[in-house]
Amino acid sequence: MYFRHVFFKKPPELIEHKISGKRHYKTPSGKILPSVTTVLNLMSEAGINAWRKKVGESEADKVMEYATTTGTEMHTIIEEYLDNKLDEVERNPRALKLFHQMEPALKRINNITAQEVPLFSEKLGVAGRVDCIAEFDKVLSVIDFKSSRKKKQKSWIKKYFLQATCYALMFNDLTGKKIDQLVILISADDGTVDVYVEKVSDYVEHLKQVIEDYQLRREFEGRK
Repeated sequence: MYFRHVFFKKPPELIEHKISGKRHYKTPSGKILPSVTTVLNLMSEAGINAWRKKVGESEADKVMEYATTTGTEMHTIIEEYLDNKLDEVERNPRALKLFHQMEPALKRINNITAQEVPLFSEKLGVAGRVDCIAEFDKVLSVIDFKSSRKKKQKSWIKKYFLQATCYALMFNDLTGKKIDQLVILISADDGTVDVYVEKVSDYVEHLKQVIEDYQLRREFEGRK
């Protein structure tokens, strides 16, 4: 399959900074903004800490490293595939398996506007890098690709929808172009592939509340 790419004036690259181990970006105006994932990670911080305590730090580090390596490689394969440049070089077997499982869903994508593009909004106070902005089933969407060990229920992944919503709002701020649809594609080791299609409007208020909570927490910690 050949994927069509449409013209898009790419925003300027953002300079990455680590503050207290958390990813932040410097905008062209010089403002330092937290990444979308840094803000949203507060939602799962307690659960992650409890899991690490349960399995032990060493085992948790191994699992996280394995997941990160595979997820990064899967994203690379998908990006090359959508860019019509996928070759036959040696790949991480797990990442390749997850990609091939997701391939039928990827074929529903076309008219690709952006891949791995930096986005930011000084109005929202966040920045990040979007996986893909393209048409999915002929509707312009923010599309996010996820890997997993097992099938994920919709109720477990609200953070994914909020992340994609943030990209949609940042894209609108930078280009004036509105995106109404979110698509989360999840390929899992258990052989399942989830395709979640949601409306941006259903998550905007929750996202703004999470960002506000994050900013209030940072202000409180700064006064301590």
